[in-house]
Amino acid sequence: MSELVSIIIPTYNTEKFIGLTLQSVQNQSYKNWEIILVDDASTDKTVEIINSFAGKDNRIKLFQLAKNSGNGVARNVALEKATGKYIAYLDADDLWYPSKLEKQIQFLKANNLPFTFSFYDSIDEEGNNLNRRVEAPLELTYYQLFFCNYVGNLTAIYDADYFGKIVIEATQKRQDWRLWLTILKQIQFTKPVPEPLAFYRIRKDSISSSKFKLIKHNFGVYRNFHRFNFVFSVLLMIRFLFTQLIIKPRYIKKI
Repeated sequence: MSELVSIIIPTYNTEKFIGLTLQSVQNQSYKNWEIILVDDASTDKTVEIINSFAGKDNRIKLFQLAKNSGNGVARNVALEKATGKYIAYLDADDLWYPSKLEKQIQFLKANNLPFTFSFYDSIDEEGNNLNRRVEAPLELTYYQLFFCNYVGNLTAIYDADYFGKIVIEATQKRQDWRLWLTILKQIQFTKPVPEPLAFYRIRKDSISSSKFKLIKHNFGVYRNFHRFNFVFSVLLMIRFLFTQLIIKPRYIKKI
């Protein structure tokens, strides 16, 4: 019998996308999953749309926060509710290929890995394919991850029986990178499924669209998560920017 996968999806005012995201999970060839949605006090029709899906599919479970608290808090609440052997992450505007879960679970088992991720393709706000594929090193080490987050949040899966449920400080941004660093510090390396299994939606209003804010949040990982002093954190950011500007573009392919 296949093991249960708990899919964690935080939501906030995503009425335009959440239906498509849920459908992409329902279309999975791997059927033993539960979706744990935690809504962060949306003011649009997000909750109404989720309830319309949950009313027809008892694998979809919605929890609501009383006040807007940020993605990190929502993810940790969802993690607490999760009951699966595997924990998978998906944002409320991204999509999965139908074979995503099946191929990743097979890959985990075949390679004896407790954590993996995959390549992914990019789409725009309207769902148009941007012909842009984001790949990663075929063996990702902790050292490589330390200077660049090669793991797309929408592609990651880890074995909760192996690690336990990993709760990360609920910061506004870069909770995912902190999580992967915590995982790889334990196992030292992992491998991605070497093909795209998801679609990442690039939105004009996303925090990650601001380069200045991105640098600020990445600096916070070195300063606040690793707790390095200011000067050393600046030096690490220089190396981070070199990796981001010179090395990572090699893994971004036109298709």
